[in-house]
Amino acid sequence: MPRSGLRSIFSLRAPDRLAGAVLVALLAFACVRPISELQFHGAGDKRRSIFVVNYGWHTAIVIRKSDLSEKTLPEVGDFPDANYLEIGWGDRDYYQAVDAGLGLALKAAFWSSGSVLHVVGIKGAMDHYFAGSEIVEIMLGDEMFQRLSDFISGTFLRPDPAAPAQARPGHYPTSRFYPASGKFHLFRTCNTWVAKALGSAGLPLNPGFVFTAGSLMTRIKHFEVTKSS
Repeated sequence: MPRSGLRSIFSLRAPDRLAGAVLVALLAFACVRPISELQFHGAGDKRRSIFVVNYGWHTAIVIRKSDLSEKTLPEVGDFPDANYLEIGWGDRDYYQAVDAGLGLALKAAFWSSGSVLHVVGIKGAMDHYFAGSEIVEIMLGDEMFQRLSDFISGTFLRPDPAAPAQARPGHYPTSRFYPASGKFHLFRTCNTWVAKALGSAGLPLNPGFVFTAGSLMTRIKHFEVTKSS
C-alpha cells in the first residue's frame, strides 16, 4: 500500500508538533560541516544506502533487509518477505494508540512511561511504498553502517541479547512494535532518535538541536547522495 495514503495519519499521530511550536527559535543555532569535508567510506569499503523518510511530523530510518545481519539485529527474522525495514522510535502509549489524542500527546511530551520501536517490513519498490513522502538517501561505508546497526540494535530491549525482542502487532499487517530503551519527551522526539542514530554512524550531526522532522531533514540534506555519486 503506498504511504501517500498513510501520511496524514502520521501527521495527526506525532507529538513532535509540540516541540516545533516551543523550540523553533533554538533550531537556528545548529550547524553541520559541508559534505565536502566528510568521508563516508574508506578505500575498498562496501557502500550501503540508508534512507530517512519524512511523514511531515515523524521520521524513520529505512534500510535494505539484505544489508542487515540477524546476529546484530535478531528482529530481522520477523520479516521474512521484506525487501526493506523501516525503523522508527516513539512514546510507548502514544505511538501504539490507534487514535491518539491531545491527552496522550501531552503525556508523551512530559510524562512518558517508556518507548517502543515500530518496525515495518516493506516488500517491493521504495518509490511506490513511500509515494508522496520526502526521502533522503545517505551512503555509508562498512564501519559507519555497522555503527548505525549497533545503535539501532542497542535501542531494542531484549531479555536475551541473542534473541529477538518481544513483538506486538504494529499499525500494519507487516509491522511490529518492540520495547525500546529511553523515554520520549519534548526534547527527545522520534526525530532526535533518528539524528542520534545517524550521529552514531559518524555523521557530524548534533541531535541536541533536532526536535522536528523539518529541522532533521534540513540538516541531513548536507549528506544526501547526488545523482553523480
